[in-house]
Amino acid sequence: MVSDPSGQPPLIVFPDPAPPELAQALDLSGWAWKAVAAPEAASEEEPEGGWGGAIVVADADPVGAFALCRALRKGEIALDPLLLLVSGAQLGELDHRADLFDDFMLTPFHPRELDARLEHAFFKTGRSVAADVVEYGPLQLNLETYQAVVDGRSLDLTYMEYELLKFLASHPGKVFTRETLLSRVWGYDYYGGARTVDVHVRRLRSKLGEEHANLIHTVRSVGYSFGRSRWSG
Repeated sequence: MVSDPSGQPPLIVFPDPAPPELAQALDLSGWAWKAVAAPEAASEEEPEGGWGGAIVVADADPVGAFALCRALRKGEIALDPLLLLVSGAQLGELDHRADLFDDFMLTPFHPRELDARLEHAFFKTGRSVAADVVEYGPLQLNLETYQAVVDGRSLDLTYMEYELLKFLASHPGKVFTRETLLSRVWGYDYYGGARTVDVHVRRLRSKLGEEHANLIHTVRSVGYSFGRSRWSG
């Protein structure tokens, strides 16, 4: 099925047929998309203007899902970004497959979160506007374009990595429990657990680089904090 009310490049959706809740969410928000069952279909059915991105659901058929991700990452099909939908039980695998996706969500998902992540992905394609900026030392976060820079180096962050970093950097020195971060960053109706926070913190530290990874502090038996308090000497 393809929905193309706006002329935007369609998204690849896996599997085919698409899960009903995903198809409904995409249709209600007006996203153009087409379901594919295999990498060959993604290549053969690629539109003239290319694909606008991909949403790969991996909870029911992880073998097929990751095979498609690997095929898309080989560069034979021009595509960016790739959003991966996984179950909570698959979180532990993501550290070893981080090169196969740009962002991930847990299933079941909330339609508003899906829409926000897709909007974020298109912000990253390059609209430049005047924006508020959160700054802390070498770090700058553009709140309009979702761009993040440390020491002049651009950070390639997923939607939730950006949201977590923005939240922490906006409250320097304050300690937050994992449960509070889940509530404030992911939302009260989020289905994931505390491990989700740990996964995102590890990926953020890796992307900040060895020199700046210590901007995010682990507070033993409590949670995480960022930088130093505004009130510290």
